[in-house]
Amino acid sequence: MMNKNLLAPILFFFVGHVSMAQGSTPPPPIPPPPPGLPIDGNIVALIVVALVYGIYKVNKLRKPTA
Repeated sequence: MMNKNLLAPILFFFVGHVSMAQGSTPPPPIPPPPPGLPIDGNIVALIVVALVYGIYKVNKLRKPTA
């Protein structure tokens, strides 16, 4: 009877030491770097080029071909 009463505290004591012996968790991974090209750079120039090209195509289609 004495062995059963002594066994449980000894087991809990050793489980506590084993759980404290574990290492810490690794740090989270580094986030990926941002993309290389910004989307909003030179958007005004892109709109101007698109308008000029659109006006050119409309004028080319309206001209009667001989």
